Amino acid sequence: MSRGLTLNNALQVALMEAGLTPRQLAHRVGVSRKQVERWLGDAELTPHARNREDAARALGVDEEMLWPQAVKNRIKTGIDREIVHSYPYRSACPSTVWSDLVEGAESEIFLAGYTNYFFWTQIPQFADTVRRKAEAGVKVRFLVGDPEGEVTRQREVIEDVALSVSTRIRITLEHLERLGSLPGLEARRISAEDAVNHVSLSVFRFDDDALVTPHLARLVGHDSPLLHLRRQGDSGMFARFTEHAEELWGRAVPNPGAPPAS
Repeated sequence: MSRGLTLNNALQVALMEAGLTPRQLAHRVGVSRKQVERWLGDAELTPHARNREDAARALGVDEEMLWPQAVKNRIKTGIDREIVHSYPYRSACPSTVWSDLVEGAESEIFLAGYTNYFFWTQIPQFADTVRRKAEAGVKVRFLVGDPEGEVTRQREVIEDVALSVSTRIRITLEHLERLGSLPGLEARRISAEDAVNHVSLSVFRFDDDALVTPHLARLVGHDSPLLHLRRQGDSGMFARFTEHAEELWGRAVPNPGAPPAS
């Protein structure tokens, strides 16, 4: 027995208000008249995404008005909701996203990038912000690579850029040394056995938000993709990436050029 069909009254009304016939809409969308008539005769029939978009554009209405269930099915659910945004390049992420996350952190800032160099150059008054946050009780941690390590040397050969990996690490260490000993501010140097894992993945945590960069071969950090995640539970992507960073931190060594834990 066939199911009872419900007419798509919203599509019929939109056609009337736009002054279009099914044939005219079909021509604009690039489908047959019979296909449009099938859309009209069955509200549960969902056209392909491109056809939905073209039809809504031709009728001057929102797609959600014509096929609300299709839009609902497209909305992220569960742990997929943790992906706030994705960027093909880290440099495509607006600097305001970084500064807003740093400024908005109330309990924890954990910067597990191999050099963390760009924070000092791209975020205005970053050193002053770190000092203010640490003095306000925010836990601020830096996990950096070893400027003298073998992985650092290998990475410099791969990147072959003027501002070397070791130089970028030392710039971070110099800034941290200037900050001195602050309550809640701590830095560690990655262990030799974990250096490869660290250089290939950066995890920057700001309370329940994280910016994650998997580093692609031969590319410097700002040319690698970036995910903005927001925690929605204890078993999602946010948790897995931050647990990775915590594991590296647990095996890292105190950095001689950085302030000790207070």
